[in-house]
Amino acid sequence: MFRLMSVVVALTLSALSGLPALADGIGVHDAYAVTSRPGAPTGAAFMVIHNHGGPDDRLIGVQSSIAARTELHSHLEADGMMQMVELTDGLPLPKDGRIVLASGGDHVMFMGLTDALTDGQVIELTLIFAVAGEVTISVPVDLARLGRPAEPDAMTDHDHGDAGSGG
Repeated sequence: MFRLMSVVVALTLSALSGLPALADGIGVHDAYAVTSRPGAPTGAAFMVIHNHGGPDDRLIGVQSSIAARTELHSHLEADGMMQMVELTDGLPLPKDGRIVLASGGDHVMFMGLTDALTDGQVIELTLIFAVAGEVTISVPVDLARLGRPAEPDAMTDHDHGDAGSGG
């Protein structure tokens, strides 16, 4: 009986490892990181964050050991020029809502990379929520996706399994 339970637990844990990161109803889908060129001192991470029925929340910060500074950023137009700005107040995540972090919009910015990002590398990123607290995810570096939007399936409110995040 003990052996059977061990097998069931192992299979369950194996199956769950392919699901998106979840904490208090927070799901992270289609996460990936890029850098603009080999050896660049900066990088960015993109993903779709869903609030699956949890209370209204707010993404208030991000942390990673791969850079001197890790911040939430957005692009804003000022005097006909696009500028990148830090989102010091974070981003709202209403109940049953989502945050889309995508190229050309809101995103995670890594400044002062400690090492160059390499294709296939997996980095740890901690998302900090006002209500849900800290959610640490594994984010693959996918240099082929530089400048491409998040996957369309990740934009829906359905879970389609792990899209590069875990935790």
